[in-house]
Order: sequence, then structure tokens, then C-alpha cells
Amino acid sequence: MSDQNKILLEEREMPTQWYNILADLPVPMPPPLHPGTHEPATAEDFGPLFPMALIEQEMTGDRYVDIPGEVLDVYKLWRPTPLFRARRLERQLDTPAKIFYKYEGVSPAGSHKPNTAVPQAYY
Repeated sequence: MSDQNKILLEEREMPTQWYNILADLPVPMPPPLHPGTHEPATAEDFGPLFPMALIEQEMTGDRYVDIPGEVLDVYKLWRPTPLFRARRLERQLDTPAKIFYKYEGVSPAGSHKPNTAVPQAYY
């Protein structure tokens, strides 16, 4: 067993894709319903509300979604952030699971919030 408690990635090792958990669910989620027809909503139904790129991400069954280069460029101002292994918590819980947490306090806002705010501003 490795005694490593802190994992620090190099900038070149940063993920370039977001993971879409929906692709790995054992049973697909029910589709959102159109409020007027109560039928499954289509991408066109969401068009007046969201940019098409976001609609495509929301409706895709792909396991991974590419992170736009412009978003990655901004992320690189503070990312990658350190990943820590919570060994004492594992012992306290008496679990065979490995528990990790990310420290997002190194971002300009001192929290995880820019991780979603940057893509929201981009789209």
C-alpha cells in the first residue's frame, strides 16, 4: 500500500474532458418533460433557454465531454488542485474504501465555485 497522502498533477496532466455519470447509470434517467405537452422534451424545446452547446452536453449519452480550450486556459490559472487521501477518516470509519478529497482553496475565489462559473460564463 502506498503511503502517499497528497497527489499533485502537473498542468499537462489536467483532465481535458468532463465525465458524464449518466453514461454509466444502470437504468437511464427519465427524460425531462415538456411542461405544455408532458411529452419528452427535445433539444429544440430548450433552445430559447440555453445555448445549443449546453443542450447537447445535457442530452448526450457520451461518457466524456470535451472541455473547451478557452475554459482549460482559465482553469490553468489555479488548477490542478491538490487531491488528498483521508486515511484517518478511513480508519475512523473502519472502511476498506479509499476516501479522497480535493482542496479547492487555491482558486481565486478560495472555493470550488469557479469550477462551474467559468464554463457558465463561457457558454
